[in-house]
Amino acid sequence: MTESTSRSKSSPHRYPPELRERAVRLVREAIADSGGVRFGAVTRIARQLGVGAETLRVWVRQAEVDEGDRPGTTTGDKQRIAQLERELKEARRACEILKAAAGFFARELDPRLPR
Repeated sequence: MTESTSRSKSSPHRYPPELRERAVRLVREAIADSGGVRFGAVTRIARQLGVGAETLRVWVRQAEVDEGDRPGTTTGDKQRIAQLERELKEARRACEILKAAAGFFARELDPRLPR
């Protein structure tokens, strides 16, 4: 696995939350100072902070969603969905185990069924 491959998607918390909050705040201030013009603000701030421009753009977009300024799934909702998906996966796994056990015991207890 190369270094670039190991970083993508495997380490979602590469940057500290304080940096994310500061970067989003700086972008919002830059947009407000320029009269609402977004063009170039993200790229400029990203370069100053040493963060990827697309990464910062995603942070700003997610902050807008979390505050209700933009439609989408909030961070809290994403976390809850992920938790529910993990629970569903575990419940399905348990169900398969129980089905296999029920079949095993049915064969053991019913002399007419093949073993």
